[in-house]
Amino acid sequence: MPACHSEQFVLFFFFPSAFTKCCQETGLLMVVKCRQENTALKDCLVGYYSDPSFYEECKAEYLKQREEYRATGIKKKRQKFTPNV
Repeated sequence: MPACHSEQFVLFFFFPSAFTKCCQETGLLMVVKCRQENTALKDCLVGYYSDPSFYEECKAEYLKQREEYRATGIKKKRQKFTPNV
């Protein structure tokens, strides 16, 4: 997952998707039975990764973290996402 945490992107990755549910329900047959869900998932991801504003948001956050690390020498711990649902 990219360093960027836009609200929609976080919701997409942390909440069960149709693909995840299909894979859990079908086990090893997921390769055959979950093709439609996998295609929908890939289409969604391509939409995010090809969006210039999302790219710039991720780039800005990365550069900010890199600058902070270079100044302090201390890595920032990754924040754990806790849904407010």
